[in-house]
Amino acid sequence: MKAPKKTPAPRRSFTPGGYDLKVKRAAAGMGLFANEAIPKGACIIEYTGRTLSKDEEYTATSRYLFEVSSRKTIDGSPRWNTARYINHSCRPNCEPEIHRGRVFIFAKRAIKPGEELAYNYGPAYFKDFIEPHGCRCVKCAAKRAATA
Repeated sequence: MKAPKKTPAPRRSFTPGGYDLKVKRAAAGMGLFANEAIPKGACIIEYTGRTLSKDEEYTATSRYLFEVSSRKTIDGSPRWNTARYINHSCRPNCEPEIHRGRVFIFAKRAIKPGEELAYNYGPAYFKDFIEPHGCRCVKCAAKRAATA
């Protein structure tokens, strides 16, 4: 008996969908919110900024650095990089994906209008910058409220 043919996964579109997004106050400072429904798997926005030299990577004080590869780091601190406002979450609704040296943010699940966009910043950033002050994501806030 032959094994059934595998259906190839649909190709992702690495073109942001032009979604209506709004920067406003969030639990962790400023955040990026959906003003409309965003379907699961949609490319929402690109994380952009200046590419840093190796020397700049080690001396930069920006908290908006995104390591694309061992040879490329983006400084996403300019305010025109709207993706910089996406906060960390321990239960994220988005995920970054690196494609051809660029960073795109995709919806992990359907996102409702008014919902804050969030992805997991990773263990190193969490340990160095979030954990010392206490995580303020929805999951951790609910956990704190339940134990209070």
